[in-house]
Amino acid sequence: MPRGARLDAPGTLHHVMVRGIEKGNIVRDDSDRTEFLNRMGLLAKTSGTSIYAFALMTNHAHILLKSGTIGLSLFMRRLLSGYAQYYNRRHKRVGHLFQNRYKSVICEEETYFDKLVAYIHLNPLRAGLVSSFRDLDSYPWSGHAEIMKKVRYEWLDRDYVLQCFGSREGAAREAYLIFLEEEMSIDREKEFSGGGLLRSHGGWEQVQSMRKKGAKALSDERILGGDGFVRDVLKEAEDRMALSLSADERLRLINEDIEQVCREAGITEAFLRSGSRSGVLASMRKKLALKFVYEYGLSMAEAARRLGVTTNAVGYMVRNR
Repeated sequence: MPRGARLDAPGTLHHVMVRGIEKGNIVRDDSDRTEFLNRMGLLAKTSGTSIYAFALMTNHAHILLKSGTIGLSLFMRRLLSGYAQYYNRRHKRVGHLFQNRYKSVICEEETYFDKLVAYIHLNPLRAGLVSSFRDLDSYPWSGHAEIMKKVRYEWLDRDYVLQCFGSREGAAREAYLIFLEEEMSIDREKEFSGGGLLRSHGGWEQVQSMRKKGAKALSDERILGGDGFVRDVLKEAEDRMALSLSADERLRLINEDIEQVCREAGITEAFLRSGSRSGVLASMRKKLALKFVYEYGLSMAEAARRLGVTTNAVGYMVRNR
């Protein structure tokens, strides 16, 4: 099983999915929607993050972006924490607004860029928030309206999107619209909800065909792309992790994280590692496991040892984040 080094290099194309906690709303009205997009746009401009597509729905959002100098993790933390504080103040509520950690999938640009733009921009139409392509053109809470010049989001890289469909704007926009209509008839929800072998290689039939031919391909649930692309991303992530954290530093951070969550929960570290499933232990272990694997680059076996659970248990936490 591949190591879980953080896949957060600047310049990486990510499909980011954000959901409200317990499927709850993340926006209630147009003031909330405007606030969310204003915050995202300002962060994008100040961090060098390129945004190509987005759809802000009622209880979730999709964003297609290329991370800037601060990386994806810090960008999303600033966006979501800042917006959640605003939302809670405005609506006089407390507690978490978003469901756990946002989900992000690294995507192979050459293969998936145009399809991801279409998939994300078609979300409001598929969900029934608008009833036609004409209405979608003017729907202000999706990047499609910027492509059609019905709204102005100067932080969305409209030119980069259109150049995928042609060198002249008029012809490119027409080709883009034709492509959207074609994609409307294709259900890509499962394909674009994550990475892994089946999604990256077109489904079970294609994987079976590869295996019959003796072909092997590396896969990772966090990456949507071919074998070579997956290998390059994982190698770069591991090299970066090796340079950024020494073994002593990593161990110190792990111990500090465990100590902190146990102190906050009022339990001992021995109880955390006891294997008990009582109370909040399961959620605590999952939070720590995700951090150990994705941020510190621990193998799943090593993360399991630190938390007193099995490697299979950590694998389940990672797959169901």
